Amino acid sequence: MTRYVVAEAGEIPDGGRKIVELGGRSIGVFFVNGEYFALLNRCPHQAGPLCTGELWGALEATVPGEYRTSREGEILTCPWHGWEFDLRTGASWCAPERLRVRTYGVALEPGSALREAADPAAPAPGLVRGPYVAETYPVAAEGRYVVVDLGGRASSTGTAGGCGTPLRA
Repeated sequence: MTRYVVAEAGEIPDGGRKIVELGGRSIGVFFVNGEYFALLNRCPHQAGPLCTGELWGALEATVPGEYRTSREGEILTCPWHGWEFDLRTGASWCAPERLRVRTYGVALEPGSALREAADPAAPAPGLVRGPYVAETYPVAAEGRYVVVDLGGRASSTGTAGGCGTPLRA
């Protein structure tokens, strides 16, 4: 599994997003109501840039004429044709049983955990270990970072928790 640091905690404001390229994929990372979500930035309808769309709440009614909003900011609308998707599950708001967008796990992790997860002895992808060794110095990671995991789907509960820096887990 490959995990990527995509932002420092606090970099994405509440109700905001950051679109990043990770592992050759465009992914939208959202911070909504105190939780992080990550979705593939590609609408399954006609491949529009889904993550640039508007965030809305759900509109619910128990009887005609009486409605309320809920889940404020958790419904993403594709800017091309208005198709709506749930940030938590990636499911289409209109046809959740058959249409969804790919979601990714997101976590908020302390800088020290990221340093431990990376294998400093492993060469970067595509590079070959050479016969020479450079002098190295200890590095301390401070703060907390938003990390996207491309290896698995997000949990159905919306896991909460320098851009595009890969980590090996």
